[in-house]
Amino acid sequence: MPHILVIGSSNTDMVVKTARFPQPGETIIGGDFFMFPGGKGANQAVAAARVGGVVDLIAKVGNDVFGTQAVEGFAHEGINVAYVLTDPKLASGVALITVNGEGENEIVVAPGANAALTPADLDLAEAAFESADLILMQLETPLDTVLHAAKKAKALGKPFVLNPAPAQVLPAELFPLLSLITPNETEAALLTGLSWEGEGALSRIAEALLHKGVENVIITLGAKGAYFQNADSYFHVAAPLVSAVDTTAAGDVFNGALAVALAEGKDWQPAIDFACQAGAIAVTRMGAQASAPYREELMVRVE
Repeated sequence: MPHILVIGSSNTDMVVKTARFPQPGETIIGGDFFMFPGGKGANQAVAAARVGGVVDLIAKVGNDVFGTQAVEGFAHEGINVAYVLTDPKLASGVALITVNGEGENEIVVAPGANAALTPADLDLAEAAFESADLILMQLETPLDTVLHAAKKAKALGKPFVLNPAPAQVLPAELFPLLSLITPNETEAALLTGLSWEGEGALSRIAEALLHKGVENVIITLGAKGAYFQNADSYFHVAAPLVSAVDTTAAGDVFNGALAVALAEGKDWQPAIDFACQAGAIAVTRMGAQASAPYREELMVRVE
């Protein structure tokens, strides 16, 4: 079974369903309220574990009920929690999420202890780096910690996958350390400074990321699937048609499933198809980690 090291955030998601998003200054009456475990790192770790990965998670939570519940949840999913640290002063991260009638979301994150995950914390997890077949990270923890992780992965010869979310400008020295980058359309445009207007925008934006030194690029396209490009090939993978209920963790589920498929040795196209299938199932369910499918649900579709 592939060993996946996920480094990233752990949040508690507080979700309100509403017919539409409010305008600035407007108060509207919403519908149901839910509270789910979330955070991009935690979501991706759960997604990877459910589709067959042996997962180590490096994260930081607060010394509070949300942190305790998060660690219990990870352990229940079979994730190794030895490297999930507790900050004695900061609160656990929380995300305030509004989901509209079309299943689209708006999210505000209070990072809490996630913002205190340091390079020194990663150095405490040397064994996890050494045993990993693939390392997966996002951007809800400090950039210097992301860069440190990428350098450690490079030194060990380990594939390092960056899901550059939430979108932000990245240091130039990070890109050549990346085996794969997986932005969505918004993130890809921000990272390259290019517009989606005109013919060939996908290839043009992917080429710009390759020019920065990344080995492989996957741009996720929501309901339209995903686009792959590297120096040798490019192609589009369609996503299954589904009725979306909540898109909150679709990208996280995609990345977690993709990490496992690649670590298992799947070629790019079947690996991306596997990830698209997982993401498509996720959007039909409420919640972040709760929406991640199990391997058995995907086997009928792709294996």
